[in-house]
Order: sequence, then C-alpha cells, then structure tokens
Amino acid sequence: MAHPSVDGQAPGAAADVADDVVLRVEGLRTHISVRRGVVKAVDGVSFTIRRGETVGLVGESGSGKTMTLLSIMRLLPVAEAKIVAGSIWFDGRDLLREPEPAMRRYRGARIALIMQDALTALNPVLTVGDQVSEPLRYHPGRHSGPIGARVIEVLESVRIPNPERRLDDYPHQFSGGMRQRVLAAMALGPSPDLILADEPTTALDVTIQAQFLTLVRRLQRDMKTSVLWVTHDLGVVAQTCDRVNVMYAGRIVESGDVRRILNEPQHPYSVALMESVPKLGERRERLYQIAGQPPDLLNLPAGCPFYDRCPLRMDLCRAEYPPATPVGRNGYVHCWAASKTDAAAAMLAPTSSAGSDG
Repeated sequence: MAHPSVDGQAPGAAADVADDVVLRVEGLRTHISVRRGVVKAVDGVSFTIRRGETVGLVGESGSGKTMTLLSIMRLLPVAEAKIVAGSIWFDGRDLLREPEPAMRRYRGARIALIMQDALTALNPVLTVGDQVSEPLRYHPGRHSGPIGARVIEVLESVRIPNPERRLDDYPHQFSGGMRQRVLAAMALGPSPDLILADEPTTALDVTIQAQFLTLVRRLQRDMKTSVLWVTHDLGVVAQTCDRVNVMYAGRIVESGDVRRILNEPQHPYSVALMESVPKLGERRERLYQIAGQPPDLLNLPAGCPFYDRCPLRMDLCRAEYPPATPVGRNGYVHCWAASKTDAAAAMLAPTSSAGSDG
C-alpha cells in the first residue's frame, strides 16, 4: 500500500511549483537481493520537503533511513540494491527516470549529501582546499568569480578560523568538529537547493554538536536551503526540524509537525521512542527500553511490522497493515489503535482488548 503524501495532494510538477515543494518522494521501494531472499530496505516511503524547510527522518538503526537518502541520490551501496518502484520528484523531474549524466549534474550542485563520519567521508590524501573546491570545479556555473575566493568564503561561513591558512592542511590535521564543518562547507559551496544530512552530529561531543546545529540553522536561514535530516537523536530533531517522519522496518509509520510528534505521538513505536529519552529532573531506577527486536526484513509480516513489540497489539494488526489515519495538521499515522473512523472501529470491535496477542 502506497503511503499518502504528507500534504494530501496528488504528486506532480505543477502542484509542487504551486506549493513551493523542493522534493516529493512517492511510494519509494528499494530492495536488496541476498542469498536468503529480498531485503525490503525501503518499503513504500512517501514524503515532501518544501523550500527552506527541515524535515526529520528518525528511527532505530536498520529502519531504512540511510537507504532512503542513498536512493534519492541514486548512490546505492551495492549492485544488488535496486529501486523497484516509486518516484522522486525534484525540480519538476522524476530523478528515477533521469539518465546517469543528468544525475551527476544534480549531485553536489542541486542536492548535497553530508555523510555521518567525516574522517572516512573526507579523502585523507587530498588537502581540505582541494576537497572543498571540487564541487565548485565540477559545477562551474553555480558561482561566478574565482573558485579560490569562494572556497575561503564558504569555509569562513562554517566558522573555520583563518581558512586561507588551512587550505593546504589535510583532514587529519583538523579536529572532529572542524572536519564536520569541512563536510558542511563542501555541501554548501555550490548553494544547493536541498541538503541530505545523514546523522552528521553522531561523532561529535555535546558542545561541538550544539555549535554545528546552530551553524547549520543559520546557513539554512541565510541560503533558504531545504534539509532532510536523518537521525536517531530526538534532541537534534527538537532543535532543527519543522516536521518529522518516524520510520520503522522500511516504512514511515507516523508523520507530522515536530511539536505534535514530540508531545503527542500516536503510533506505539513513536511513543516508545519518546519514552526512551531521559528527561531532565525525572528520576528512574532504569531507563525505558523497547522490548524485543526489530523484524527480519527478509520475512516481514503481512500486518504491522511492530506487532511483536507493541503493547496495544490486536489480531487485526497481525493480519493487515493499517491504512493512514489523518492526525493534526497535515499529519498521519499507520496504526489500527489510533484509527478514529467508524469503519475502523467496526473492524476493531471483535478484537478490541488492548494487549491481546491473538
């Protein structure tokens, strides 16, 4: 079942222009063929991002967040990984229908990617100046004037001290926080319309993380750039995102405004994620943890993949995947327990005792 778009509108370039939508993903499915079968890494994902907006993609490790980013960039990590269905609308074009030479013109120039680990993302044998200038050399039409001046300008914008003196330094000569800023400079150099950030603060300590988040927000505001922020850190989500998509087992199970998701989550998995976050001033004997293990993506159940771990599970949850139920403004949740319609209530009536595992 394809998930509806967040704003409830039909996909298409005309609607995107009218709504100032930068990216629209519809029914994206990315599968990986292995000896034991097919891993459904991304299983029908849909969402939109508007100009200047930051949208979060959150969930446990292995839920499909990074594979979603790599699918958008068409940079799947292995030959066995294939995008088998869906569409990715950007600038009025479906990127899945674009030939590879056209995709090279999008990558780096219009859509930039900030990877998780700066130490492995940066080339250790090339200087920082060479690496920051590479996107500008490859996309010369994105900025006028000398490339060297633009490199210094963008390094200054990410608060690298004395950038003109650091151009010939190598990544190992920078601290972890500075390396992450170099990755941001590489992404921001060509002034992209969209930045895909894959947990860029994971390796940073709390102080440097706060500085990096403040920096990204300022640059985004100044450049009107949209951001898709992949993370498992709900603190980062609260500080950076306008809307949030909660992902589980390759699917978006809940979507909505960041305040609503953080304060009034509807899906049991979203509730569990919020409960897992320590709260200032609240004392507990032990931190909350989600029971059980994520499902095997090689053998997903017919119904809700969160069934085995859900405290509200019912027979219907195991048999059939729940449709999208509207929640709040432009939000939705895929959960039978959260359904409010008469039809859903009638379906739930025979198995209405919460917690039954059938």
